[in-house]
Amino acid sequence: MNNAELCYAGISQLSQRLARKQLSPVELAGALLDRIDELDPQLHAYATLTRDLAMEQAKQAEAEIGRGEYRGPLHGVPVAVKDLCFTRGIPTAAGMRIHANFVPDHDATVVTRLRDAGAVLLGKLQLTEGAMAAHHPDITPPVNPWSAAHWTGVSSSGSGVATAAGLCTASLGSDTGGSIRFPCAMNGVTGIKPTWGRVSRYGVFPLAPTLDHVGPMTRSAEDAGHVLHAIAGADENDTTALRNPVPDYNAGEVSVRGLRIGVDAREIFDGVEAPVAEAVRGAIDSLAGLGARITELKLPSGRALAEGWGAWCSAEAAVAHEATFPARADEYGEYLRGFLSVGAAIPGTALARLALEARVFAAGLAAGFEQVDLVLVPVLATVGLSLEMANRITTSPADVGAALRFTAPFDFSGSPTLTMPCGFDAAGVPIAFQLVAPHLAEARLVTAGRAYQDATDWHRRRPALGADSA
Repeated sequence: MNNAELCYAGISQLSQRLARKQLSPVELAGALLDRIDELDPQLHAYATLTRDLAMEQAKQAEAEIGRGEYRGPLHGVPVAVKDLCFTRGIPTAAGMRIHANFVPDHDATVVTRLRDAGAVLLGKLQLTEGAMAAHHPDITPPVNPWSAAHWTGVSSSGSGVATAAGLCTASLGSDTGGSIRFPCAMNGVTGIKPTWGRVSRYGVFPLAPTLDHVGPMTRSAEDAGHVLHAIAGADENDTTALRNPVPDYNAGEVSVRGLRIGVDAREIFDGVEAPVAEAVRGAIDSLAGLGARITELKLPSGRALAEGWGAWCSAEAAVAHEATFPARADEYGEYLRGFLSVGAAIPGTALARLALEARVFAAGLAAGFEQVDLVLVPVLATVGLSLEMANRITTSPADVGAALRFTAPFDFSGSPTLTMPCGFDAAGVPIAFQLVAPHLAEARLVTAGRAYQDATDWHRRRPALGADSA
């Protein structure tokens, strides 16, 4: 393999070679670091590069594997994490200048678990300020590797860009209203937003704790399953982390034959731009061709939740930031400062209405899952958002609700989702869809995703980058 091939190889492919000592973890880490050196000055995906730590961990992995102490699929595999995950001795800014000098004295649970799995940490990935919708004005935003004129998605922008560009083998993102799914969609990568509580949030900067999910962003459903297996599970430091056993998400037959996939055609195609609708229909046809039973299903409407998400999230965010806001408001960017100010003034009656709406939506979705195994929906109704369009969406409450139509309701319900690419628009920017499952049915998502990706090649497409076209 040349360096570009190493940097785009999947976890299973790499782990087999690493376990058999056909590939050195040091060589692999070096290839990724060289690629980061070449491409990240233009892409700006990394907030912090942990070069020395990565090489130290790679050498440790090589020694352990050499002694026969192989830990599993992530041993020696280079990863990166969103810079809201605490890392002991390494700055963790959460995209905020106010935290630029914050150096945690402990790791987030997800970071500990990646380390325990033997993963090699390349660094911390850039994000929007406080994981909200806009980057701090002092930070250079990551650049979409498919098109610099297009949105990278929020808030896990660096995770989406780095994963798509081969600047890490896998990454972690977080999702409160769509922040794993949007960057996966816009950058053409694959991500799992797990069941709320499936992955510990200990040591992760909060945005809205009752909506926050931490999950893997990778280049395939199979890789996402490997990472989720490593980071999921109970945690004594997070009482909301679910205690259910963590399965091997890649075990069992890879097939969707007989799987019932619910589609509410009227809901998911109403107001959806033609290229998105065409790509999503193509995904439905592919799954049907693989033997899935496409079942017409009436989904509960989540539009009120999408429209009310800003009120709910801003109120929770105001609580999460009360130690520094409004006392240090002048150190915040304009967007987040305004968002927190709104949240502090949200009336309790508005939040009560949203809480009831969330219960109704979750109950309706649960009833739907009595009829089907998975639900299929788009990620965005709009094709390839330009930076100008994205800026308008993030500053207009009405447009925010429209953008969150297919994402935010599943944060309120805590439902697991899998996002995968399924096409491209006329500008060559990826289009994606998502599968939604009942709580704790991530294994079903991974199996369906692997079957779909075994039969299609959207996830194998790569942006044209200097390192690959030389």
